[in-house]
Amino acid sequence: MSDSELRQRQPSPATPAKAPPNKQKRSSVPPLSNQLPAAFATRGFTLAASLALSIILLLYLRNFHSSSLATSYILCSPPGTQQIYTVDHGDSKVECMVIHGDFIIDTGARADLTDRRSSYKLIHIKPGAIVVPGLTDSHLHALEYGAQRQIPMEDARNALEAVAHVSNYIKADPTIYHNISYFVEGWGWDHTKWPAEQWPTTEEMESDPVIRGRPVVLQSKDGHALWVSQWILDAMAPIPAYVEGGHIVRDETGNPTGVFLDNAQDLVPRPPPTEKQLLKRWSIMVKDAHAVGLTSVHDAGFSPISLKFFERQAMNDNLPLRVYGMRYFNEDGPYWGNISAKIIAAGNDRLTSRSVKIFGDGALRSGGAALYEPYSDNPETRGFMRLSTEVLNEIIPNFLRDGWQVNIHAIGDRANAIILDAFENALKDTNVTALRPRLEHAQIMTNRDMTRLGKLGVIASVQPTHAISDMWYAESRLGPERVKGLYAFRSIIDAGARITLGSDAPVEDINPLAGFYAAITRVSPDEGSPHGPGGWFPEQRISRKEALRGETTLSRPLNLFFERGIADT
Repeated sequence: MSDSELRQRQPSPATPAKAPPNKQKRSSVPPLSNQLPAAFATRGFTLAASLALSIILLLYLRNFHSSSLATSYILCSPPGTQQIYTVDHGDSKVECMVIHGDFIIDTGARADLTDRRSSYKLIHIKPGAIVVPGLTDSHLHALEYGAQRQIPMEDARNALEAVAHVSNYIKADPTIYHNISYFVEGWGWDHTKWPAEQWPTTEEMESDPVIRGRPVVLQSKDGHALWVSQWILDAMAPIPAYVEGGHIVRDETGNPTGVFLDNAQDLVPRPPPTEKQLLKRWSIMVKDAHAVGLTSVHDAGFSPISLKFFERQAMNDNLPLRVYGMRYFNEDGPYWGNISAKIIAAGNDRLTSRSVKIFGDGALRSGGAALYEPYSDNPETRGFMRLSTEVLNEIIPNFLRDGWQVNIHAIGDRANAIILDAFENALKDTNVTALRPRLEHAQIMTNRDMTRLGKLGVIASVQPTHAISDMWYAESRLGPERVKGLYAFRSIIDAGARITLGSDAPVEDINPLAGFYAAITRVSPDEGSPHGPGGWFPEQRISRKEALRGETTLSRPLNLFFERGIADT
């Protein structure tokens, strides 16, 4: 969930759901079918992650200027092997490919290519390495990821350790340290990993002499809570007794303790980020994305501020990644699809923004996902829809008519059904392939709706790392039967639907191999699952080929970005 989305109204249950347990067991992963090299059949995420450094990601990197390689060259597998995976419709592997300038112009056997292009330099792939298309993350939040990385708090084992991370961040920067009025923001604390899973308080912040007296706002890892300092709490006075769709954590005497959930986050004053801050966040994002092989990202929620920022970067030739931006639709604001200009292939084909991100319901972890039946661990609620059926039936066809790809956040089974109903009405007598509507997350679905998903041609944009994060509490939240429809990737594909893979970073690890690993194993990084070493609902694992497609070729035609040649590769 993006920073811009968090500042909008998002209803939640009156009583926040209990934080999920964070239990893991160590086990081993059974061998998987050899559909890609053994390098991809890892027995643990540590090995899988290290592969990112050895995979050469060159295919389809159009317009990427590099002085380290010759203008024209032939890239070849070690003799006697075919280590270049084109991920085309036939899943072809080739021995060599020819690069001329910014384009791959040919593929084939070494003898044939070197004979026809004897003047080209010959470069060999290192033994054990492979070449795949540049990887794409189909759902993340770029600037929010950069913000989260500046103060790493996710590894904090309690509130005081999180406070220490913030204190060290302040002390490390003289500009911040000597300016007590500097507004400090961070992202990533996760109280579900702390003893007793208790919410943090302002008291923990005030216990640190460096933080005391400063404006500090810290976003939770899942984006549904803000933890603030006493300075911020004082500035918010008077604080209302109740916020519809939100929750203010209070002590026994009724006083706010410094944590604000969902819509209550809108009460917290936060200045807009400066250009310097945005540039720093973007620089961090690009560096980390390139380090793990990402060449394209879908940003799932451009705010007006982030949209203008990326427009400036396109003008200044500062987009080392291809960015496909979904513009956030504020359900409390007016319809803008008929007046807002689309951005297509700006900045040397690096920036496109012609899709809209709409919220259907809330989140499973906080108990806001819209379900048919009450939550098993909180029977008082079925979650909620953020938009009524009437509004969905109005805005979806309007956005489609005005040429926007429509991407809708849908978590619960009721939310997915309602949105598919709206899509079914809106897509009658239309070219679905051209419109490419998407369900963002598509987490809990009935078998009937999985079948409808395939028949309608609506794309499921899923995040496999969510599955291995949520598997530890999912059954207590949903019950033993309903949980079978959660993250059922194999069933979705078998029903004829298409999936594309993302991370939802900074909520989960940005490394695409983390998602790859989760999709094909359904075990945690330490090789455990609630169902043992075979994985959590192992029948829902997808193949390595399917996972690779979901992070490469399938992710490209499933947006409205690569119209200028890449989508057809």
